[in-house]
Amino acid sequence: MSSAGPVRTQRLADLLLPLLLAALVALCYWPSVHGALLWDDPAHVTTPELRSWDGLGRIWTEFGATQQYYPVLCTVFWIEHRLWGDSTTGYHLANMVQHALCCWLLALVVRRLWAIKPAGAAPGADRDGGPDHGAVAGWVAALLFAVHPVGVESVAWITEQKNTLSLLFGLAAVWCYLGFAEQGGGRRYALASLLFLAALGSKTTAAMLPPILLVLLWWRRGTLRWRGDVLPLVPWFVAAVAMGLLTSWVERTFVGAEGEEFGLSLLERVLLAARITWFFLEKLVLPFDRAFFYRRWDVAAESGGWILHLAAAVLVMIGFWLLRKRTRGPLAAWLALGGALFPALGFFNVYPFLFSYAADHFYYLAAAVMAAAVGGGVAVLVPRAGRWWPGLAVAGVALGGALVWGARAQSRLYVDDETLFRANVAKVPDNWMARRILGHALGQIPGRELESLAEFREVLRLKPDLPEGHLGAAVRLSRMPGGKLEAIAHYERAIELRPDYIEALNNLGGLLGSIPGREEEGVARLEQALRFKSDYTDACLNLGLILTRLPGRAAEAVPHLEWAVELQPDSPVMHAALAGALARVPGRMADAARAFGEAVRLSPDSPEFRMQWANALLSVPGRQAEGIEQLRAVLRLAPGWSMVRNNLVMVLGGIAGREREAQVLLEEGLTLDPNHPGLLNTYGILCAQQGRFAEARAAWERALATDPEFDLARQNLQRLEQMGQ
Repeated sequence: MSSAGPVRTQRLADLLLPLLLAALVALCYWPSVHGALLWDDPAHVTTPELRSWDGLGRIWTEFGATQQYYPVLCTVFWIEHRLWGDSTTGYHLANMVQHALCCWLLALVVRRLWAIKPAGAAPGADRDGGPDHGAVAGWVAALLFAVHPVGVESVAWITEQKNTLSLLFGLAAVWCYLGFAEQGGGRRYALASLLFLAALGSKTTAAMLPPILLVLLWWRRGTLRWRGDVLPLVPWFVAAVAMGLLTSWVERTFVGAEGEEFGLSLLERVLLAARITWFFLEKLVLPFDRAFFYRRWDVAAESGGWILHLAAAVLVMIGFWLLRKRTRGPLAAWLALGGALFPALGFFNVYPFLFSYAADHFYYLAAAVMAAAVGGGVAVLVPRAGRWWPGLAVAGVALGGALVWGARAQSRLYVDDETLFRANVAKVPDNWMARRILGHALGQIPGRELESLAEFREVLRLKPDLPEGHLGAAVRLSRMPGGKLEAIAHYERAIELRPDYIEALNNLGGLLGSIPGREEEGVARLEQALRFKSDYTDACLNLGLILTRLPGRAAEAVPHLEWAVELQPDSPVMHAALAGALARVPGRMADAARAFGEAVRLSPDSPEFRMQWANALLSVPGRQAEGIEQLRAVLRLAPGWSMVRNNLVMVLGGIAGREREAQVLLEEGLTLDPNHPGLLNTYGILCAQQGRFAEARAAWERALATDPEFDLARQNLQRLEQMGQ
């Protein structure tokens, strides 16, 4: 019988699988494709100071330049920003494409694994099944991994491109290595090693691939060869350990994964590992009750009950060990799962453990391993299903549909912080981090400050000594009428809890500097912040602004603002602040004009900066014409800005031969804004100069009717009366 038919069928299936996977991934994740940056996304995608070629070098050479030292991931983010800038759609599509490719590669890896023959087997023999089992196992694994809701956090959250990218490189490395293990070849080994290093440079969880590879090879062969299997992986183990140690150091030093809350004993960590393992398996089997942040377990209080989890894990291990002579698959799957979960089991401190010991994005690699295990189980059991297989197929399709529905429903939440974390708070109300992020998100929306403050008060109820909680409450209170004193108390508490909390020091300094009589306290707090971080531009700016406002201290402000400009040369705000200080220093008006001009160059559509530049130019000898032109430019940008029009009228009115020009501008202004006190006052002056005293009186009286505190109009009326007019 010809084998052409089955071969053609297999080729068609191989062509259809990538298309089907792409369609399923799009179906599951399309609701999140236009989602905004979430939580700490801004710290992970390429920050402005790293978007240059020099920044690309810093990504590789400077610890702390990026949120975590994952140089391959950060390089990919750097390239992506070059391609689509700040558009989040590009990042979401990249995550989706990478996830679809991971699913496809998973199918290829599973198929290649099943093609490996047990040691000593006769040609064509396979104790675990027939020749099509690898294809069936690969299809099932790929489809299950594509749609399972456990992947939503890794695919719909831009930050977790480190998961999709690392697994993409990792599966490609495994596929190449399996080819090397079967057929040899230095090029295959070199390519596999390079891909493994790329996976490590994307996320350190790839460090578990070497032991998982050994487990898989043992499963297929029943033995491990020292020279053929173990020895080639020794460099991979060395690289994995080195990257693991480096990541652990970065996590403690730069991310903050240390302190009392990480002080678990070894026994507690073992029990926690058992709890996390069964938690993951529970969410894998019952995937529809998910949260971004789960409840943080109280290990000291709850771990006693986890002895049953540990005992169950040990019993499963023993049972699979005893079963290994009949079939090695269950034991291999259990060991591979342990390896995939190992970085997230609590033996290593990671920052998210502060608010939850469990998170879906910890389990992306483990989910791939379990999808492969399920695929293998299906491949073995389906041929034995007999007449039940059509019913099982229908059940499988129904399950797949339910998983697609669950993943799609979950991905709908990944559109903005409010949507995602409001859902999180509804499900896990006592997670302080979810409430903190929700409070921050609400605080960015005009008119929702009270809701934001309520969330931060709840954060402080759950975690009273959280410096970030006090900072969040203080920021909201400082913007509310009558809230400044309470805000100051929260800022001071945050600094008491963390003396080097430069954000709190900066905000407190700025707030104190805005309160009459407390400016010097503000200066002291800002100087304190700069002692901790001399290149903290916000503190430089705030200190400069306060010193500029203080009588006779503008010259002290200039060095701080010059430093701020040097740190952020592309910031028009920094240039404008420097110009404002220079304008108050005797003899520096020309320098002020240059600084205002730079602010306008960087922000040409800002009428405020252009008006300040115009005023500075008018004060510099010989540059009056430039100042007048800039005032006209302001009016082109903001035709209804009556104060600027009034200034221009007054300037032109004082220049011989340009009085008529001033008159026209004034009349245009009064047509646009007939009750503007300044324009009415200027109109009264022009009328008085022309002997039209009745019109002058009427204009000044209208100005006072609009603004009873307008002293200039009152003084002009008094002079008119003294003149007997």
